This record gives sequence, C-alpha cells and structure tokens, in this order.
Amino acid sequence: MSDPHTSHSTHTNRLAHETSPYLLQHRHNPVDWYPWGEEALRRARDEDKPILVSIGYSACHWCHVMAHESFADEATAALMNEHFVNVKVDREERPDLDQIYQTALQMISRRGGGWPLTMFLTADGRPFFGGTYFPSQDRYGMPSFRRVLQSVAQYYRENQEEIAANGARIVAAFGQMEGHTTTGTLNQAVVTRAVDAIVPHVDRLHGGLGSAPKFPQTGVFTLFLRQYAATVERRYLDLVTDTLRHMAHGGIYDHLGGGFARYSTDERWLVPHFEKMLYDNALLVQLYLEAYQASGDRFFAEVVADCLRYLEREMYQSGGGFYATQDADSEGEEGRFYVWQQAEIATLLGEDAAPFCAYYGVRPGGNWEGKNILHVAEPLDEVARHYGQTIESLAALLAACRERLFAVRARRVPPGKDTKVITAWNGMAISACARAYAILGHEAARRMGSESAEFLWTTLRRDGRLLRTYKDGQAKLDAYLDDYAYLALGLVDLFEATGRTVHLQRAVELGSQIVDHFAIGPEGGFYFTADDHESLIHRAQSTHDQSIPAGSAVAVEALLRIATFTDDARLRDAAEATLRRLGGAAAENPLAYASLLAVAGLACDGAVEVCLVGNPDDPARDDWRRRLFQRHLPRKAVCVLPPEGDAGVLGAIAQGREALDGHLTAYVCRHATCTPPITDWPTLERTLTE
Repeated sequence: MSDPHTSHSTHTNRLAHETSPYLLQHRHNPVDWYPWGEEALRRARDEDKPILVSIGYSACHWCHVMAHESFADEATAALMNEHFVNVKVDREERPDLDQIYQTALQMISRRGGGWPLTMFLTADGRPFFGGTYFPSQDRYGMPSFRRVLQSVAQYYRENQEEIAANGARIVAAFGQMEGHTTTGTLNQAVVTRAVDAIVPHVDRLHGGLGSAPKFPQTGVFTLFLRQYAATVERRYLDLVTDTLRHMAHGGIYDHLGGGFARYSTDERWLVPHFEKMLYDNALLVQLYLEAYQASGDRFFAEVVADCLRYLEREMYQSGGGFYATQDADSEGEEGRFYVWQQAEIATLLGEDAAPFCAYYGVRPGGNWEGKNILHVAEPLDEVARHYGQTIESLAALLAACRERLFAVRARRVPPGKDTKVITAWNGMAISACARAYAILGHEAARRMGSESAEFLWTTLRRDGRLLRTYKDGQAKLDAYLDDYAYLALGLVDLFEATGRTVHLQRAVELGSQIVDHFAIGPEGGFYFTADDHESLIHRAQSTHDQSIPAGSAVAVEALLRIATFTDDARLRDAAEATLRRLGGAAAENPLAYASLLAVAGLACDGAVEVCLVGNPDDPARDDWRRRLFQRHLPRKAVCVLPPEGDAGVLGAIAQGREALDGHLTAYVCRHATCTPPITDWPTLERTLTE
C-alpha cells in the first residue's frame, strides 16, 4: 500500500519490517517507533522511560491528520524520542490492547475514547494518562501535542509513587467492572421488555438510533427482526425496514459503486465518514437479507446484490479472503473520490443530468462543503411525473447515468486500501456470502464464501489453532474470541447453504477450542483472549456489543447452532451458561447486549430442525431449500442429505432419515418432537407456519 499520509524522508524506523498497512504508513516518520512487543517493553524498563502507545488503523481520517501534523514533524519527534519509548499499534491486529487502553482512557478521563488513541504507560504497561487526537497547536479547546509531551514527561519524573498507585487502582477497577455481571433468565417475556426499552431510542423521522452521529447498529435491528419473528407484530419489522430504506437512500450508501461507509456524521444519513469497513458491509448484507426474508420487498435484495458486487470488485482477493478497509481520504482529502460538482455531472450526462440531479439531490452549491454527496432526495415517482416519464423509464435512465459516472469516477485517484485479511471479519463475510447464496441463489457469493473459508482454514492456522491476520504471504498473531466465533458461525452458515459437511466438521473443531481456551468456567462467559495468549495487565472478557456484535454473543449463537446439528451437550451447556450469566445485564442494558438478546430465542425455544433427503439431481431439492431460506425463520436449522449416505458429524437431526419411495422427503422437528415424513411442498410450508 502506498503512503499518502506521511511524507517520505531519510528516516526509516522499525515499522518498515511490519506487514500492517497502518504501521507501514509510519515507517518513515522521524519518530523512533517500535511495534508492540518485548523489545519496546524491555527498553522502557532498562531506561526507566514511560511508553507512549499510539493506536489507530489505516482508514482512520484523524489518525492521518495526527500523523501528518505531529509524527512527521522533526521537532515533535525529537521530544517523543527523548522522553518516551514510542509504540505504534494497529487496532485491527491487536484489538486486545485497544480494548484495554480504550477502557483505561474512559476511567482516566470520564469521557469516551476513539482513534487515534494516545496513551502513556509505565514500563509494565499500566496507563497513567491519555487522550485521543491532540493537535499540533493549541486549538479545539485542546493543548498542543508538544505541550502534552512535555507535561507528561515532567509528571512522570516527579510523581512516580502517585503514578504507581493510580496504575494499581486502574488494574483493580478492570476486575471489579467485569465482575459485576448480573445473572438472569432470558425468556421471551424478558426479551420483549428489553426490546420495548430500545424502541423509544429509534429516530422515527430518519431511522436509526438517536441523533448524530449515526452508526448502522446491526445488532439492534437484527434483534427487532427476531422479535418480529417471535411475535408477528408489524411495528418491529417497520422499524427495521424504515431504517434500512433511509440508509440505502442516504449518502452513507455508495450509489455508484455499492457498499456502505462506516457511519453518518448527521442524523439524516447524508454525510458519511467515508471510510468503508469489511465488517460493516458483511453485517449489513446479512441484515438486509433478513429484512428481505421478513418483508418480501425486493428493494432489500437489490441492495444486497450491489454490496456483494462492491465486495467482489474492491475487497476480494482472487482465490479467497476479503480485505479489511478502504480509506476515507484520497489525494489528502476526505471523501474526494466520492463527491461531485453539479457542473461536472451536467457536462458528463447532458440532457439526462436534470432528472439525475433531481433524484440524487445534486445542487449548484453542493450539499457538503461546496460539493455533492449523491443521495435519494425525491421519490422516484415524483421525479418521473415531473419529467414526464414512467417510473420504469426513469429507473432505466438513472441506471445508465450511474454507469457513466462510475466509469468516470474509476479514473480518479482511489482511496487507500488495507489489504490485510482479518479472520473475524472474513468470518462475517463468509456468513454474508453463504446466506446470500442460500436466499438469493447468488452464485458469486457461494464461490467467494467457499474459497474464503478454504483460504482461512489452510492459511490462517498454525498447529491446529487460528491466527488473526494475513498480509503479504505472512499469517500471524494469535486469534481472539471474535476470530473463532465469527469463523465458526460462517462455517455453519456455509454448511447449511451448500450441504458440505466439511464446513460443519471444522465449525465443531472451532467450537471445541472456544470452550477449551476462552471459557471463563462452568458459570459461563468468555474471555476475549485465549488461555495461552500473551500476558497483559488485564485479561478482558467479551460481553457487550461495540462496533460489531460481541464475541460472546456470536460464540453463543455458533455453539447453539453447532449443537443443534451434532447433539454436542458440552457446547450447548457452555452457550446456555453464558446466557444465564449475562442475562440480567442484558435485560438491564439491552442496547449494549442486543446481539445476545437476539440469540436468546434459539436457547429458549430451540431450533426448528428441517432435514431434506433426496437425490442431488432432483431439481426439487434445491427448489425446496431455496424456498426454506426465503422464509423468515431465524431459528431454523437446515441440512440436506443424499438418499443414502454417511451423516458424518451430524447427530439426531439426520439419523434414520430416508427418502420415501425415492421421493424428496422432509423431516421437521421441534422440541424433540418430529412430524411424519413430508413429500410435498404445501404440507411442508403449512407445517413450518404452525
């Protein structure tokens, strides 16, 4: 990856030997950077210097700003090198460090964190001061970074005992904070009360939660869909479809190239923070697919198809594996790649420009910093009526215009791209691809999901254990709970979509490793790091949702679904114990535990097991499977067997199943009670709705 954010110089530091694009962006800083590791920690101990740890990621706009203003500045670097051991961390490689020090900053400052994260530590890794972005000069009500460096260095020299005492208190507070989980039962009544406590937070005018800035909050809206499936109350579905329509019409969505930006800076979803993350798009594909299942509205399926084309074009490496992020910036400006002047569009589109500009809200003065972010500003039927066209003819014209503008945009300097492969995020993408194939028959999605699953299994494992990241031929770093849980879930989805039992076998192996290496104990819950991970000042747990659903919630879902197919009581017990351990906290704080609440029904009511047995050459078999997946049945577990064959790792769900008289046959079971064999679709459909 090129280095558009920091100037090249005669300096080259230790980061030149790293594979992380974010760390490589800083390899020519005059700062004497270290990657996190024993070499930096030992130097801090030997020289009795504090550690300055700077945490960010390659697509982070303000990380680039601070790099340009401070880390590329010779005078600032001289202060850093004189007084500190300086450590650069890619939060996507080391989310364990990021989680610890973000939490520590909140304890120290009583404010939220963010990136870039700037923390000052003792030689044993205990934090004593921190912040996020610091400007190069006093402004924004903040002191300059140089002034901060001088003050912290002096404070460290003169207040050793106070720093040690405060560090001890912070470490103790970690344990106290995570030890206060509240147990409780998550039955449907509890989940309903929790969901209804979230509903008032929904913006009924623009969709989403709260006001600006707005994030997709996929966990919350997935919970609403599961509540709709459980209660058939239309209001829960409407909250989701309204929000998803506003998002897909807003500027947070790339109307030319597909895909969603990370969040909107305003309440109307108009002005995005232009970076695109794999995890957002993978999770949103899944959410839009479920909205399509629940509503039957093809609009949501079309958004999914556009997002998948974006992922295949921009974020997929040939042979398997999805890249991590795309920058917000290009040519040193945030959003430059995506925005337009009206005059430019008028020249490119000619007489078609007027209806295009009316529909996409393009104005002479722009709608953001003098430029235009494309968004749906007027309903299609109203624009068609105004310009004397049918809805169909206008839709075709807009599609042709988008293609023309996309071709022009493709000649611009593109945003930087972080091409490392992250196991957890790829697990999400595998789930998205598997579900898109199962529901829509999207063949490219099946290929990408299957190839990526094979790539991860063969490349991102060492001695039978997962690794976190891959870049430039090098797989490294111990995997976290997120990596195991999301990949296990992706493999289960891929098994259901394709019928290949190898995916389930691998999911079983990962599920066993989750219980063996991450489980807190028989009381339930999971640590974020494995029992043989590097020792840090705190071994964090994974409890509540953040920018992605919590690893504990995903692990619970993966373990329950694996156990449904395999009858593995150990995996089921670990999942159910975690639901009990966190149940009270989830009921008290549903916004933070939405993803855990969304899977509670699977434990409370069990899966609806559907086993299809039939000849692979019978077209009805794939037709039934497609129809099954197009129905909104979030608790279904689907396996497809040949008329005669080894069920392999499958348990009771597949035992004794056979095709009656050679006909495609379905077996449906709930609560350990099974229907007679079913050989026609109307009966199967009726059985599923009972």
